[in-house]
Amino acid sequence: MLQNNKERSLTEQALRLLEFERIRQLLQARTRTEPGRILAGQLAPLGDRRQALQALAEVGEARRLLAEAGEAPLAGVADLRPLLARVQAEDAWLEAEALLRVAEAVAAAGECRSWFRQETAPGLAAHAAALEPLRGLLGALRESIGSRGEVLDSASFELAEIRGRIRELRDVIRQRLERMLHDEQLAPAFQEKLITLRGERYVLPVRADRRGLVRGFVHDESGSGQTLYVEPAAILEANNELVHLLRAEQREVLRILRRLSSAVRRATTELQRNQELLALLDLRLAAGRLSSDMDGCAPRFSEQPEIALKQARHPLLLFDAAGKPASGRAVAVDLELDARTRVLVISGPNTGGKTVALKSFGLLQLMLAAGLHIPCHPDSRTWLFGRVLADIGDEQSIAEGLSTFSAHLLRLRQILEQAGEDVLVLLDEIGTGTDPAEGSALAMALLDHLRRQEARVVATTHLHLVKAFAQLEPDMSNAAVAFDPADFRPTYRLNYGIPGASGALSIAAGLGFPPAVLERARGYLEPGEQAGKELLEELNRQLQTARAKAAEAEELLRRARQERDKRTRLLHQLEQQRQELLDRARREAKKLVRQAERRLQEIVDAAEGGLSTPQRAERAAQIRQLEEALQPAAAPSRRKRLHRPRVGDRVRHRLFGQEGEVLRVDGDEIDLLVGGKRLRCRLADLEPATAGRPPKERVRVQSRVTADRLPERLVLVGQRVDDALPKVEKFLDEALLQGCRQVEIVHGSGEGILRRAVRDLLAGHRAVTAFHAADVSRGGDNVTVVELES
Repeated sequence: MLQNNKERSLTEQALRLLEFERIRQLLQARTRTEPGRILAGQLAPLGDRRQALQALAEVGEARRLLAEAGEAPLAGVADLRPLLARVQAEDAWLEAEALLRVAEAVAAAGECRSWFRQETAPGLAAHAAALEPLRGLLGALRESIGSRGEVLDSASFELAEIRGRIRELRDVIRQRLERMLHDEQLAPAFQEKLITLRGERYVLPVRADRRGLVRGFVHDESGSGQTLYVEPAAILEANNELVHLLRAEQREVLRILRRLSSAVRRATTELQRNQELLALLDLRLAAGRLSSDMDGCAPRFSEQPEIALKQARHPLLLFDAAGKPASGRAVAVDLELDARTRVLVISGPNTGGKTVALKSFGLLQLMLAAGLHIPCHPDSRTWLFGRVLADIGDEQSIAEGLSTFSAHLLRLRQILEQAGEDVLVLLDEIGTGTDPAEGSALAMALLDHLRRQEARVVATTHLHLVKAFAQLEPDMSNAAVAFDPADFRPTYRLNYGIPGASGALSIAAGLGFPPAVLERARGYLEPGEQAGKELLEELNRQLQTARAKAAEAEELLRRARQERDKRTRLLHQLEQQRQELLDRARREAKKLVRQAERRLQEIVDAAEGGLSTPQRAERAAQIRQLEEALQPAAAPSRRKRLHRPRVGDRVRHRLFGQEGEVLRVDGDEIDLLVGGKRLRCRLADLEPATAGRPPKERVRVQSRVTADRLPERLVLVGQRVDDALPKVEKFLDEALLQGCRQVEIVHGSGEGILRRAVRDLLAGHRAVTAFHAADVSRGGDNVTVVELES
């Protein structure tokens, strides 16, 4: 137990040193319920990696839900724990306002059960599904308690009856008093025409010098004594009955409150569980809002101890003192601690950002362990350490008689006792506060010991020996706070692999120190130290220049890759479009072939009945010629283009073999003059008149096949509109080619849908001059007679 207390003490110390309390405050400001606010104030690392990962996933769900669905029905839920504690005694009861808060919490639980959905937020939906709706309790509370915390008449039949009698009796009393106030004989007695109450009894204000005009009982008088509050004798009995009813009302209200409180007492376990779940849901939603405000994310988690957080920012620098997002205060920095490095030593000038970087390492780990997103690039990765221990800042304990250095040593001893392989140790300004030689020796020994304990360590220092030690050891590394080589101002970024110079003299020069003092200071430096300082500064300058060029090259490479990917996508899209066009052309060609074959077969079937055997043989040869003419359409060439005629050109119809003159071109629709008749055709069915076989032979074949064999009636009875209309168009085309002047279309009556569709088509057909219903003897309105142009 003592060890557990020590561990808890060091963990709480790390939370305090890394300012985790401010993270709690940012989270509390984003909650919507009192239980959620309390839970946010208690937030701490979960201590279990699986729980932390689950919490991070749920925060991601919450952020998406808030962006897509808005706010959850949680606002206004109160902390029920004090109320539930009060009602546990058998004879205890809650007032109506307290019961209203219970009803609001139960209602929120029911609404949240349906608001969080499994398909969009499985983790949060699992918590919401565990909420108890408590419909019976909610119904009883809603029926009895109003929205302002009052007991409603509907709470019981007796209460409704009592209140009804109270209202009636008050009306009677007021009417009697009103008559007295307006009685001319009594008028001089009244100070003002006012009805008021004294101790639940109705009274009138009477002038003291006119007391004798109003018989009754004096209940009170004004401060001056000039006004008496008199209960007239005429309403004495009514007032007595009113007081009796008010007592009865109080007894009934108390009985109702006891009944409802008993129901709440029986549901205490469910209500407590609901409160915990509502607080957790509110906490996750608050974490989602915080993640959105700081553009946070959950990085990928490594299988080995390492940290690689790209463009990480210290979260507390992203908000102002009021907790509102503030831009421009935080500088993105890459925080790196690879799996081979056990100790990272950060060095460089004061005010350069060493401590901010050190705290960022620790605070971001604590946030992840507590289930919160962190502000970094999504392509980051990290190991989730089990514990974070820290010695940061100066804490002098006057009460215990400890100096600043002694307080550091005490914390360092505790850290040494508890460090291990799953622990991240943060040490600020290690080895300072004493003689530099002894401080360096102690710092190197501490780092070596922590390394042997397999802990991961990030430390800051100004001591040259410590920097050199980290540079020489195989599993240690240096990082320098970067500065602008032009003016030596810090950039608050880290350069890994080299130590940094403290730059005390440069900072002093920037702050306006006298040149003579600075020159004398440089003279006191040992030659080797001055040379080493200049070397570090030169290394930093070269590194900054190299990294700037590398960043420029990386940007050029990124743009080149973007351009390459863009062109690849464009080529892929073009290929897809080309393939789609080809597929569409093939489908259209096959459709045309099938239509032509069906039309040809129908013509042949209509003609074969009247042909002799030699004629049938001749007809078969002609059909083969037509089929040969159709073959190119079945597999259109990718490069072949349709012949697009102009008005006045002579063209030939592929299917019928007839030539005609182009009258009008409307996209893919062509109007032809064939044999003195106007015929609308598809562009795909036409070819130049000079192509293929002589048109005269084609005309002869077509006329033989269909001559005088076209029925004068087209029967469509029982067919659907979509199937019937193409047959009507085909029937009219063939009738025109054969020179028919009048045809009939039998569509039947039914609901009249097919009749109207056929006549609508006829009304817009160029070759139809008129149409009308047939005579009754020919079918009446079931048949439409069509007149065609000559």
